[in-house]
Amino acid sequence: MSGQTTRVDTQEIIEAENQKLRARMKPGRYLREIGWRHVIGVIAVVYALFPIVFIISASLNPGGTMTGSNRLFRQVSFENYAALNDTRFWQWFGNSLFISITTAVGTVLMGAAAAYAFSRFRFTGRRIGLTALLIIQMFPQMLAFVAVFLLVRTIGMAFPSLGFNSNLTLIAVYLGGALGVNTFLMYGFFNTIPVSLDEAAKIDGATHTQIYWTIILRLVAPILAVVGLLSFITSFGEYILASLILPSQHEWTLAIGLFNWVSDQLNANWGLFAAGAVISALPVLVLFQLLQKYIVGGLTAGSVKG
Repeated sequence: MSGQTTRVDTQEIIEAENQKLRARMKPGRYLREIGWRHVIGVIAVVYALFPIVFIISASLNPGGTMTGSNRLFRQVSFENYAALNDTRFWQWFGNSLFISITTAVGTVLMGAAAAYAFSRFRFTGRRIGLTALLIIQMFPQMLAFVAVFLLVRTIGMAFPSLGFNSNLTLIAVYLGGALGVNTFLMYGFFNTIPVSLDEAAKIDGATHTQIYWTIILRLVAPILAVVGLLSFITSFGEYILASLILPSQHEWTLAIGLFNWVSDQLNANWGLFAAGAVISALPVLVLFQLLQKYIVGGLTAGSVKG
């Protein structure tokens, strides 16, 4: 408690000194030394927010075109959002959520198990396995879409439920590339957990399974949250593999459905696309806000000790 009070007092003293320093600075010197950073920060924020504001303005434009949205919020109407109820948008939305949530959970479970094995056990082929994961992760999964197509077609002949037009097939394909960078990210974080905790638990009679589920996973919650978030975002917006495996409109994800609304230049409805894009961004935004406190720690702690 006293340590926290000391840190708070120190921060207050530093902030007070900075305020005094800014008060003594002349405007020219302030701009040269500190003010230019604020200017760059404001420019970066405006640059990042403008596309978001523009797409929201387009979604509220009843004209259904992007050219009519050059003047932001010239017309405000919720016709595009109401029109989504007359399409398969909500079915695609549900498909995307199911696929993304399942993929995120599977990625976390698979990556955590592999990272724990590489971090805690010493076995033949461990170094070769880490090297193989490092090399494999250098190649994007979409480079294998021809092989994926042939593999899914062959498996679908024997097991139709794992062929085309199956969300389970797409999830299996996504989980096939779940290892690699996720395992390395978790592996670095697992190495920051002292091995002495495992040894103390073993002395008390705990098994490796009990140590893994009741102790280790609780301590590595930040990296689990980060990997789950990244996996959710990636699978939620992925298009190439999804369009390859899901040709039927009933099984489409949001990425496929929204693209098909604007793929035809003569019949493109940008207003409907913009409204769908705004709504489809909400799950990612909500999940990001819920896991925000884990993100910085999860991304940085794993690089401390490899």
